Amino acid sequence: MRQATVEHILNMIDQLSDRDRELLQRQLAERVEAEWRQEAEEARRQAKVRGIDQAAIDAAIRKRRYGARKSSSFLLMKD
Repeated sequence: MRQATVEHILNMIDQLSDRDRELLQRQLAERVEAEWRQEAEEARRQAKVRGIDQAAIDAAIRKRRYGARKSSSFLLMKD
């Protein structure tokens, strides 16, 4: 999208009444939520096909967040 087009849209939004702006914000939020749900469903489908379960996801997150220092004592201390 061209910069001029974006600026034009933003100017149009600025001219909306409060009520119309709230409606626009609500509709945009619903659209974002729908897109997120669709992407999440696709990610779950791909994970299932690859044999990735929630335990594997949790382990990968812990490894990414805490690195190789995860030990049983460390995991007990975090809760």
